[in-house]
Amino acid sequence: MSEKDRVFDSKIKQASVFEFKEFYRFLYTWLSDNEYDVTEKVYSEKITPSGKEIEIEWEADRKISDYFKFVIKVTWRILGMVDVEVQKDGKKAKMNKGVVEVKASAWITKDYESRWEANAFLKFMRGVYDRYVIRERIQTYENKLFGEADELIAQAKAFLELEGEH
Repeated sequence: MSEKDRVFDSKIKQASVFEFKEFYRFLYTWLSDNEYDVTEKVYSEKITPSGKEIEIEWEADRKISDYFKFVIKVTWRILGMVDVEVQKDGKKAKMNKGVVEVKASAWITKDYESRWEANAFLKFMRGVYDRYVIRERIQTYENKLFGEADELIAQAKAFLELEGEH
C-alpha cells in the first residue's frame, strides 16, 4: 500500500459578495494550470430559507515521478448564498452573496503504484530508501507541495476580497 504524508491543512472562511461561477472557474483553472488532474467527488446544492447551501469536494493530483504523487483535496461550503445586484464598473451586475469556506489539505503519496509492496523485503527496502537515500528529496517535495497548497488558499482569499470590493 502506498504511503501518504500530510503536509498541509488550512482554510479560509468569510462572508463575501462574489460571482460563484467565476470563483469556481478560477480555482479549477488554477489547479489545472499547475498541472493537477481535478476530480469532482461531491457537488450538492440545497435550497434553504436563508439561501442556497452548496458543498463541493475536489481531489486534485499530479504525478511527480514514478514514485511520488501530490494530492490536494479542496472542500468548499457556501452558506446562505443569494443573488444580489451591485454596481460594478458603473454598471449594475448580478452577483452572489454568502459565507464561503474553502478548506485545502495536501499530502504527498510515496510508491503510489505499490511497486514496493510485493513482499516483506521490498517493504523494508522502501523504508531504507525513504529514510536514508531520498530523505532530502522528500523534504524538497513536501516543501514544494506545501507552497502550492498555501498559494491555492491565498489565491482563493484574494479572489474573494477583490470581488467583495464592488
